[in-house]
Amino acid sequence: MTREELQQAITAILVQDFEFKDPAPDDHLRDVHGFDSIDAIELLAKIEKLLGFTLTREEKEQAMVIRTINDILDYIEAMQQKRNLAKP
Repeated sequence: MTREELQQAITAILVQDFEFKDPAPDDHLRDVHGFDSIDAIELLAKIEKLLGFTLTREEKEQAMVIRTINDILDYIEAMQQKRNLAKP
């Protein structure tokens, strides 16, 4: 997926499943949209489904720095790149 496709998919998840109103890529998820730690866990499960693989505990811990949609996109791209490099 391209970054634009990822952004569209993540935005759709945030609007449909978390009831965000017009999320912008640099909105602070908690401050602007009331996103909390339970939401973050649910979002990680949705990201796993989107990516088609299960994230390790370490990978999930790396998600703790996510604050914006752009952070989510950077995180997903890093996870995809890590998986692609690990393939023989």
